[in-house]
Amino acid sequence: MCSCMVARVSTTLVPTYAPAPAPTAPRRRTRILALPEARWALAATVAFLLGLALDLTGAPAWAFGPLYAVAYAAGGWEPALEGLRALREKTLDVDLLMIVAALGAAAIGQVLDGALLIVIFATSGALEALATARTADSVRGLLDLAPTTATRVTDAGEETVPAAELAVGDVLLIRPGERIGADGRVLDGTSEADEATITGEPLPVVKRPGDEVFAGTLNGAGALSVSVERDPADSVIARIVTLVEEASRTKAPTQLFIEKIEQRYAVGIVIATLTVFGVPLAFGADLTGALLRAMTFMIVASPCAVVLATMPPLLSAIANAGRHGVLVKSAVAMERLGEIDTAALDKTGTLTEGAPEVTAVHPLAESGLDEDALLALAASAEHPSEHPLARAIVAAARTRGLALAPAEEFTATPGQGVTATVEGRVVSVGRADVDSDATAVEVTRDGKPLGTLTLTDRLRAEAPATTAALTSLTGTAPVLLTGDNAGAAARVAEATGLTDVRAGLLPEDKVDAVRALQGQGRKVLFVGDGVNDAPALAAAHSGIAMGRAGSDLALETAAAVIVRDELTTVPAVVRLSRAARRLVVQNLVIAGVFITGLVLWDLIGHLPLPLGVAGHEGSTVLVGLNGLRLLRESAWAQDRRG
Repeated sequence: MCSCMVARVSTTLVPTYAPAPAPTAPRRRTRILALPEARWALAATVAFLLGLALDLTGAPAWAFGPLYAVAYAAGGWEPALEGLRALREKTLDVDLLMIVAALGAAAIGQVLDGALLIVIFATSGALEALATARTADSVRGLLDLAPTTATRVTDAGEETVPAAELAVGDVLLIRPGERIGADGRVLDGTSEADEATITGEPLPVVKRPGDEVFAGTLNGAGALSVSVERDPADSVIARIVTLVEEASRTKAPTQLFIEKIEQRYAVGIVIATLTVFGVPLAFGADLTGALLRAMTFMIVASPCAVVLATMPPLLSAIANAGRHGVLVKSAVAMERLGEIDTAALDKTGTLTEGAPEVTAVHPLAESGLDEDALLALAASAEHPSEHPLARAIVAAARTRGLALAPAEEFTATPGQGVTATVEGRVVSVGRADVDSDATAVEVTRDGKPLGTLTLTDRLRAEAPATTAALTSLTGTAPVLLTGDNAGAAARVAEATGLTDVRAGLLPEDKVDAVRALQGQGRKVLFVGDGVNDAPALAAAHSGIAMGRAGSDLALETAAAVIVRDELTTVPAVVRLSRAARRLVVQNLVIAGVFITGLVLWDLIGHLPLPLGVAGHEGSTVLVGLNGLRLLRESAWAQDRRG
């Protein structure tokens, strides 16, 4: 069932986002008899066992023959149909070879052996289908947490509405013990939220006015008033499901290579089977014996376990990372994350919290402006921007109670700053060429300097541990690439133990730095969050975006997105990718050993058909289950400990 199973894994790992019908019910694991593959396998097994019992007790052929026929039909109709469809498309499905081998055994009087092949084949397919379903269950569980309704507060009072119909700006009432209906921000109230399903954090997080909350997380003992900030289709849960669903449709390079050679290999098996049959026959071998050996060869040489070696580990790793708030967009991305040998890190919003604060305002004497006037002018120009520095400037102006003028003809140049028309005059706010341990921006009006603003950004508490972990993983200390001034970059580098620091970089300079590292033969992982990081994210061997405060362009460009604001997940997901790659290698070795051993046994000695079937299907199941080991929670926990 290998080819069918790979198709199922590649296309149906995660359902399309939709509110779950029973949000408060515990997540259910798919039961094996709920799967049609399992029901057909059970029917084939029961028919085979009944027929075998009658056969062994000496019953006439008309009594047990129809039962064997039922076993053939129940266990073989689906792979036979899929194989014929593939044949019509001029491709040779390995499943079809299994059916041909079973029918060939029956044709030479080995009805029992052929029926046993079908039963083991069907049972293997059922176990593979169950493993795939459990993979989907692990991510579908997030959807089960999304409430179907929410309490919306309006001028007329409270009303219960479908969660899918909520809009940005709606105000929700979240009662104690309820699940939060949408991503938003707390307006009023204090409580604790269990965010383990989104962030992986095991302890409840205190929520106060101004704090962000996520759809599907569980409110604690307090009541909260929440303003909706994201459309339900764009919530963190929806993004997790959508991105993992997209990832499940992709195939890693190793898998693509295997599928590329599978057709040639299948044709080779047919030719080799005819040779194994024809050559002994030409030298006077018994027809039945030669055909039975050829059928056994066809079975044991089929590459089902090889085909199944790659995708289950990678998709399991994607599902596991998704449950912990790291969205890996494709199997290709998951495979490439484990290949990196150098990390390059942005500063603002990556190593720092990305929430800078205005600490000083310095108007020039000749500008004729005081601190408030200069700050208000800069905030007016920055108001339409989503950049962290812009948000800090606007927040500082509002804290002082300053009125902002409308900004027209707004333009933003990544890495340089913004320009807007404010009260009929062109105001620019961009980086200042100063050497200090803080970030400075210069404000100009009609090209004339008016003064500077100084901003500082706090280093993330986990930044030193993350850089140390990446150094241990890659054998090379990360490189710091930032558009900020050399003084601010040096302060962060000293705190995180970095020595290769490149400051004052424009977006194209970051790309050049990444390409220069790659020119040295390195496979670079770039981690960033801003619009100015998007080109470097695209140029790197692999890119990770900080998702909570990251720009839309960075999130779209990166191969993986960290939903929660925890930098330590960067080395954790790299380790997870490497664990998946190790499982792929293990699976290929297991598959190769089984196939080689069984083929040699059949060619040199005498391999009984039932034993060949058991060895072939057993190796396929073993490879599939081994690939799903990364679904376990403990895999992520162990991986994060390193």
